Formats: sequence, structure tokens, C-alpha cells
Amino acid sequence: MDIKALNKDLAEIILELSSILGKPISEDKFEIVDSGLPHKPASLPKGKMGIYMFLYDNKFLKIGKAGPKSNARFYSQHYNPKSASSTLAASILADGSIANKSISESNVGVWIKENCYRIDILFDSDLGIFALELIEAALHYKYEPVYEGFISQR
Repeated sequence: MDIKALNKDLAEIILELSSILGKPISEDKFEIVDSGLPHKPASLPKGKMGIYMFLYDNKFLKIGKAGPKSNARFYSQHYNPKSASSTLAASILADGSIANKSISESNVGVWIKENCYRIDILFDSDLGIFALELIEAALHYKYEPVYEGFISQR
């Protein structure tokens, strides 16, 4: 996957979708942070909310959001299968197709950091939660992450 093109695509989705709806989000209100591979998670900065994306083998595994008071969701929960409901770590452990890669509860967090590409989009929190939810939903629609939604409803 061409990450440079993906980052450009993400910016275009935010700018164009918000403009079409009559509530444009300007470029100075968000930042795309390419954490790369391997990656080291960073805290959600004060006054920010964010969308996080994990990619593996050219597929989106998880796209989620964290409001301005949800640093744990943004920073650490997805690396620990028991930290919260619906974490990337728990989804990977439950997935038989990835389980054959010697992944266990004790090493899944390290495996994610070493094998999954992470991209974050940081938004100014004054945009409000509805803006965050809009962009998250648009990214779900476009990229169809493996571990989002109920398989039975697809």
C-alpha cells in the first residue's frame, strides 16, 4: 500500500466530506500522524481527539476513535486483550487466520507494535464528537476494517 497516497486520501476525505455537508473542517484543525512500522503509540495530546488506524498485510484491521478524555483508548487499550471490550489485541487472538503466527495473550501487544502500521488523525477537540464520528464512519465505509462491526451484518 502506498502510504503517502493513503495519507493524501485521508486528508481529501476529511476536507471534501465536511465541505459537502456545509461544515468544512479546515486543514489547520487536523493532523495526520504516520507512526509507521514498527510503531510506538503516543498519548492523545491535550485539546485533541483522534482516529487511529491499524494496517496489516495491506488491510485495515481496526479504525476507531477516541474523544478528548479517552487517552487510554487511543494510547494503550488496543495492545492488551483484557483492557476493554473490542480491542485489536482481543480481535487478533480470536481470529484463527492470524493465530498461527505464534501470537499469544502475553505477546500480542508487542506483535501489534512490530507488525501493524499505525496512522492517527488528530483533530482539535472544539470540532466536537459528531465531526469525529462522521470521519470515523466514512473511513469504515471506504476501507472496511476487518475487525469492525458484526460479520453477520455485512
